[in-house]
Amino acid sequence: MKSPKRRRATIALLTAAALLTSAPVSAAPLADAPGAPGTGAAWTTGGKEGFGTATDAASKVWFTLGQGISHEIYYPTVDVANVQDLQYVVSDGAGFTQLERDHTSKQLVLTDPRSLSYRQINTATNGRYRITKTHTADPARSTVLIQTRFEVLSGGPLQLYVLYNPSLNNSGMGDTGATFGGQLVASDGPVSSALAASTGFVKATSGYSGTASDGYVDLSGDHVLGAQYDSASTPGNLVQLGQIPVGTDTTFTLAIGFGGDRGAASANASASLAGGFAAADTAYRSGWSGYLSSLAAVPRSISGAGLTTQYNVALMTLKAHEDKTYPGANVASLTNPWGEAKDANGTGDCGYHAVWSRDLYQVSTAQIAAGDSAAANRSVDYLFTVQQRPDGSFPQNTRLDGTNCWTSLQMDEVAFPIVLAWQLSRFDAGMWAKVKKSADFLVAHGPSTPQERWEENGGYSPSTIAAEIAGLICAADIAERNGDTAGAARYRETADRWQAQVSAWTFTTSGPLGDGRYFHRIDGNGDPNDGQNVFLQNGGGNHDERAIIDAGFLDLVRLGVKPAADPDVAASVPEVDSTLKVDTPNGPMWYRYNHDGYGETASGGPYTGAGVGRLWPLLTGERGEYELANGRSATAHLSAMAASANPGYLIPEQVWDRQSTGGFTFGEGTGSATPLAWSMAQFVRLAHSIDAGAPVETPSVVKQRYSAACSGVAAKFTVNATTSWGQNIFVVGDRAELGGWNPANAVPMASADYPLWTAKVTLPKGAAFQYKYIRKEGGNVTWESGANRVGTTSDGCTLALNDTWRS
Repeated sequence: MKSPKRRRATIALLTAAALLTSAPVSAAPLADAPGAPGTGAAWTTGGKEGFGTATDAASKVWFTLGQGISHEIYYPTVDVANVQDLQYVVSDGAGFTQLERDHTSKQLVLTDPRSLSYRQINTATNGRYRITKTHTADPARSTVLIQTRFEVLSGGPLQLYVLYNPSLNNSGMGDTGATFGGQLVASDGPVSSALAASTGFVKATSGYSGTASDGYVDLSGDHVLGAQYDSASTPGNLVQLGQIPVGTDTTFTLAIGFGGDRGAASANASASLAGGFAAADTAYRSGWSGYLSSLAAVPRSISGAGLTTQYNVALMTLKAHEDKTYPGANVASLTNPWGEAKDANGTGDCGYHAVWSRDLYQVSTAQIAAGDSAAANRSVDYLFTVQQRPDGSFPQNTRLDGTNCWTSLQMDEVAFPIVLAWQLSRFDAGMWAKVKKSADFLVAHGPSTPQERWEENGGYSPSTIAAEIAGLICAADIAERNGDTAGAARYRETADRWQAQVSAWTFTTSGPLGDGRYFHRIDGNGDPNDGQNVFLQNGGGNHDERAIIDAGFLDLVRLGVKPAADPDVAASVPEVDSTLKVDTPNGPMWYRYNHDGYGETASGGPYTGAGVGRLWPLLTGERGEYELANGRSATAHLSAMAASANPGYLIPEQVWDRQSTGGFTFGEGTGSATPLAWSMAQFVRLAHSIDAGAPVETPSVVKQRYSAACSGVAAKFTVNATTSWGQNIFVVGDRAELGGWNPANAVPMASADYPLWTAKVTLPKGAAFQYKYIRKEGGNVTWESGANRVGTTSDGCTLALNDTWRS
């Protein structure tokens, strides 16, 4: 953590008795720490083992746990990280100084199946000591409490220190600190912290990371803390160290209070210590148990499989990711993926503690299924009040106040809030005015998207188009309920046209995988057979777009845009499984897409711009919903998702995809993001879908429109053709419905959108046909040039054919 260096200064020692009072610990001022600003700052791994927050809005603090220690703590909102890490240091005062993180074997236990209550048990690898820590958040104020038991197992006495590395206000380089009133206080702009112990500190110091004033560097030199600095007044990478008086078996409470200034932070820490760990922890657990009791009954698919604790933790995780200042704003994860490799010197990196409308939709649909529609309603209000832009679009993601983090546009994120509003029956005029803006934006700018759901490439994406179509059909229903029949007709016509065309845009028949017939991940220009190159933005390289496949097309079924038995969907599944599926020890998992570079490097190093994409448990859940839509079982998919969770019952974003190596275990979480709210939401939603026998997310208004129950396929022919006065365009073909190649029986086309001519013809499902366009003027007939055009109807209800007259 810090490179050992040695420096001594002779200063007065702080006594535990003095530190328990609010008076200064010494009448004489102590030295100000040298060495500012210290070494550069980073965050911690995104693979968290546990986390928590109180359900009460008065406690605006969130803690995370990993590697046997405390990781980032967020305050006053879920997008402001303030701590790199906090851990204990043990020394014998003569021969060794050990970091808790690096020199212990670790166990993590969820101590209450109905609360985000975690205990870390760390036993020294040299057998000398054990540290047991139980974590809670004071529901009455912004304080994290850590009840600690320190046991000397052999060879005592030993010395115990707490090493605190604040990174206040989303930055590790702007902190100042001091010893005040027996506590170690720190501040950076509007955020301050106070570290206090129920025993007081025997010694305390503030310094700069990696320099001689760094207490851990000093301690590591000869295993005695000599230099103690009363303040570190120049902004930098602050490190604070306090010695805790211990015997052979000592239990005490550590408090980390936060506030808008040092006085407020100190007062919170002091009040929480005065109230005691037991009282705060009892109230904390009661809050979570009460929340779970307010929800719908646990699904049979969960209780029957012994997964109730996993289900409860998933639901608590979703609630815990909602901010308490901006109701309805849920961040994607309280992590910064591969944070140990991320620069924490500035405040620009949002990590995953940002709000994506797509992720919020996934969370909200799970909460609706679980009986927390109130949370989903808060989220839809947030989306349309804070995130929606004046033109109806939604940003890629934002901080809680609606300001941009990342700056691209993803069209599915414009559509999903509309679908969510419909699912919550938000049909009032006020909501309709906002929905209309987004629906109009979809019509004007879709179906191609600057980025699809994996946030790297643009073009025609099956998953994005599925969301757009669902959004427009839901918008049409809301429009009709508000008397806008013209808008409803426009949205439905656009959705029908895109639904009929999605295969033509994204289903290749000349791909290099399998039999060559499948939906590929993204198409740059809507021609799935032209072999255009796609450059993967995460270090995955350049490839023929036909060679890149993902399972995003399953959204077409889950969102009701295509029936479960759609032949193009079914034809794509074998290529997905042969290319992307891995049978892990925990069950089947899938990659996002082949050649994905978003994951650890080949040697297991953190992702810094290029790597190897790993397996995503949420895709196992999505596949389970597809299986349900086809009338098949999805219990194996639910079990696989649960098995991928860590001992803290947190389901990761990614899991290791091969035999265990480099500290990673096959089928278990990596350093990306654990927990990912989307993963937890997918687990909850799949469980309810299994009980329902079908995906509960599917909007009924969409499914009804594109159900396989339609008697034929409404084929819409559109041709761009210029004509002179008195000339008209017709379509004619080899089927009776198209005139049987007889110009006299050709189907007349309308010119309302001249030079576009349109005609609708109902054709049988699964029919192959040939056709051409003709121009009539009086008794004269002119056929367009070239070979006969060909088409095939699928099992869907609509088909769009868009052509240009061939002279």
